[in-house]
Amino acid sequence: MEKQNKGLATLLEILLVSTRLGLTSFGGPVAHLGYFHNEYIQRRKWMDDKSYADLVALCQFLPGPASSQVGIGIGVMRGGILGGIAAFIGFTLPSVLILIIFALLLHNFGFEDAGWIHGLKIVAVVVVAHAILGMAKNLTPDVSRKAIALGAIIITLLWQTAFTQVSVIIIAGIIGYLIFKEQKVQEGAVKALFPISKGFGYISLAIFFGLLIFLPIMREVTTLESVAMFDSFYRSGSLVFGGGHVVLPLLEREFVPTGWLTEEQFLAGYGMAQAVPGPLFTFAAYIGAVINGWQGGLLATVAIFLPAFLLILGTLPFWDSLRQNGKVKAALMGVNAAVVGILIAALYHPIWTSSILSAIDFAFAAVLFSMLMYWKLPPWIIVLTGAVGGFVLTLF
Repeated sequence: MEKQNKGLATLLEILLVSTRLGLTSFGGPVAHLGYFHNEYIQRRKWMDDKSYADLVALCQFLPGPASSQVGIGIGVMRGGILGGIAAFIGFTLPSVLILIIFALLLHNFGFEDAGWIHGLKIVAVVVVAHAILGMAKNLTPDVSRKAIALGAIIITLLWQTAFTQVSVIIIAGIIGYLIFKEQKVQEGAVKALFPISKGFGYISLAIFFGLLIFLPIMREVTTLESVAMFDSFYRSGSLVFGGGHVVLPLLEREFVPTGWLTEEQFLAGYGMAQAVPGPLFTFAAYIGAVINGWQGGLLATVAIFLPAFLLILGTLPFWDSLRQNGKVKAALMGVNAAVVGILIAALYHPIWTSSILSAIDFAFAAVLFSMLMYWKLPPWIIVLTGAVGGFVLTLF
């Protein structure tokens, strides 16, 4: 009984701490990792620095929202599988609720044509441009990776299908392997101990790949909208390398051309997603709520985060051997470069083409970009300024 009470107390502690982080963690994935380190490692000593670095490295390696996966991993190591679920719920639920409420208000009161919505669309241009600059500096430092990124831009813009991003990522992985396979792997890495058996890891990975194959089949043989939605969100969450911003083009391809929501609704929600704390993947909750109310928002949240959950649980037991594999690292170098190209293409279309409609829009975007890039103001101030500025622009 005492052991059970201790376990419940641990789960409650994880939930409370992660919820506080979910309410206060603005600034995107890199900032989230800083918040995690301060709260989980420095203050509470739940892990040591080396184990935390190992976990961050693993989550950067996997597709999906890196910061959310790190949070799940810390929860797992603190309180087992239930600890991982508690950490995920706490960190994710606040922004999910905010975005669902925003979607319902937008849908019920018809705000799509309001000036402040146009301001949020300009914010989306600024935030993605800022993300691209940071990622390009780290992920395309040499001519070879710049060339991979350029190829990704060209293919993504000229061949716009549901399979384009996946194809680009696969091709880039092959090219990266061929170019960088001779690079030496860093020696002397510290081994990490993760409390998950290899058997459980195999089961999690089997479920991940099983759903990736099974859901499109179910979508074809049924006419249920919920199955189609779950498949689209699950596939998007499974194929995103490089963080939350990369999910934008995947989700846009899945839901805008099919008519489930308009491009204006899509970009307004993306702009609003910048104003809330927590992971950017919660943007899916907004899309789901626009399509099918709060039930759709919750379905979308589960579907887009489920791959991240299965992958972190499935790969933790094997990380030590994977990170020492030079061939895997080489392929990932190519994949990460392609991610930069996919983002640049998304910045142009649909974000830029739907948001920057005049010289004054461009001038306002330049002001917002300077506030974010050079004055280092927090994202919520950028979003608030964008909304107010968008309203003011409609008066002239």
